[in-house]
Amino acid sequence: MVIGLLTARISLPDSRSLKDKRSALRSLKDRLIAHMNVSVAEVGDQDLWQSAEMAFVTVAATRDVVERRLAEVRSFLGSTSRWVLLDTETQLL
Repeated sequence: MVIGLLTARISLPDSRSLKDKRSALRSLKDRLIAHMNVSVAEVGDQDLWQSAEMAFVTVAATRDVVERRLAEVRSFLGSTSRWVLLDTETQLL
């Protein structure tokens, strides 16, 4: 069993309030949960309007599957103009 964790810092430049931020993050979570086999949580910058730190976790039997899923998440995060991907960190356990 392999557990993969991707931590991402994102900027939400169009967010003008915590309500805007929550809406954007809810959309992000819903898309990822619906299309990829990952769990999602906001783990930092919870009181900032235009910044978020997110954690994405997946579990699989092989390292290849975990790495592929996390690469898909990273690719998705970088593919939209609603937010800007600032930094990512990946850990495998």
